[in-house]
Amino acid sequence: MLYREFGNTGLNVSAIGMGTWNIGNQWGEIDEATALATVRSAFDNGVNLFDTAEAYGIPHGLSEERLGKALVGIRDRVHVVSKLGRWGRRSGQMVPMTTVDMVRLCLHASLYRLRTDWIDIMLCHDGRIEDPRVYLEAFEQMQQQGYIRTYGISTKNLKVLKRFNVNNTCRVVEVEYSLLNRKAEPEFLPYCQEHGIAVLIRGPLQKGLLSGKYSPDTVFTDSVRTEWYIDEARQNKLASDLAKVEQLKTSFQPGENMVTAALRFTISHPTQPVAIPGAKSPQQAAMNAKAGNQLLSDEERLRLIRAMQLAPPAEQAIATVAG
Repeated sequence: MLYREFGNTGLNVSAIGMGTWNIGNQWGEIDEATALATVRSAFDNGVNLFDTAEAYGIPHGLSEERLGKALVGIRDRVHVVSKLGRWGRRSGQMVPMTTVDMVRLCLHASLYRLRTDWIDIMLCHDGRIEDPRVYLEAFEQMQQQGYIRTYGISTKNLKVLKRFNVNNTCRVVEVEYSLLNRKAEPEFLPYCQEHGIAVLIRGPLQKGLLSGKYSPDTVFTDSVRTEWYIDEARQNKLASDLAKVEQLKTSFQPGENMVTAALRFTISHPTQPVAIPGAKSPQQAAMNAKAGNQLLSDEERLRLIRAMQLAPPAEQAIATVAG
């Protein structure tokens, strides 16, 4: 596993982390023994950063609870990322994060579920927030009190990131990025590099599509990916993504080869991000971790783009950032 300095956080992290959304039953049922074994498999294969959120799981908080159990005995050897601001969203009764005390309350609840005295990176989970001052004030207080080491936001909107970073206080951002979703390349990622903001990559396998295991005939039934069928626009996007993956299969065998290529594509970006793919089995966790042993050159990254017959509008952005 390759390790890297994570922006200006002072943390030394594995190039591949693990997202724990998948171990909370939203991606299909997974028993607790398997969930805990999946986390430990990632750790045994070199992963030292684990991403979660208060809202992950059925019921809410289950992913944090299971991650906390899995890390008993090794908590001081890993870095935990969690997120606040979406508790109750699926039930239609979100906890209102309107005061510093509400943020503090939710943060203490996360500490309890995670069985820990501190969280290494706490993120605002409201990616569209207009006024982040409540979070910023609360996070500053909790950092001073030792409950969190550093903080940031999960968003794909550059304007939101800039609002959160108004006083250069944002140390970490979590953003979607993959071979199938390169919207962050032209502006978002260069901004992070310019301001020393560490980057976590969510969706590096585009919710599993880049594993190559699925075809245009696949019907997704889990509570996460059924959203792809909500309207015609999303259905068309899914069809387009699957067609691009089919093209990629002409160069790679589905399974580990494609997963490795897709994950290495993300972690090889010049911003030196950490990819946080999910996993639902120890075998998947080990396979994901192995991708962190090596980086791709700019030329290899461009070959992957061309293998999917994608128009390369951001190729220049890659070269610019690299230079």
